[in-house]
Amino acid sequence: MASISKQIKRLFKSFGYAIKGLRQMLKTEQNARVHLFVTVCVLIAGALCCLSWLEWCIVLLCIALVWAAEAFNTAVETITDHLFKERNETARIIKDVAAGAVFVCAMISAICGIIIFLPKLLAIV
Repeated sequence: MASISKQIKRLFKSFGYAIKGLRQMLKTEQNARVHLFVTVCVLIAGALCCLSWLEWCIVLLCIALVWAAEAFNTAVETITDHLFKERNETARIIKDVAAGAVFVCAMISAICGIIIFLPKLLAIV
């Protein structure tokens, strides 16, 4: 069994790999940069609107859902591009379905955002 210090080093190393993957996704995927912009805007809006703890939980879960979906989509696209060097109908379907999953997550998250933020914004007006 590995010593505690080796286990902790491995844990921090795995965090480093995860951060490296997120940086790569932000560097190569335009939609990830859009998600980053929207994430920052939503977090600022949440702070300004004084969300309840339950609203924060929902907002943060929606943000995490979209980011996870985008990460999986990026991984699926990368694997697909590696396996299919030339245009291929199967590759197109795989990539379209993965992108569709991100779309569903983003749309449901947007609906949750509207449900949470619209009444607060209307109260200001």
